[in-house]
Amino acid sequence: MKKGELPVKLCACCGLPFTWRKKWVRCWDEVRYCSERCRRARRSAAQT
Repeated sequence: MKKGELPVKLCACCGLPFTWRKKWVRCWDEVRYCSERCRRARRSAAQT
């Protein structure tokens, strides 16, 4: 599979597009954030 053919999602925190990674092969449906930084920022913003 070529890199241009990989699935793309939008990050729930920053709204930037990110592509599928091999480490997400089993959990791609649950992935919502492009990075740990966005995941942490979303969680802390919801608490305040």
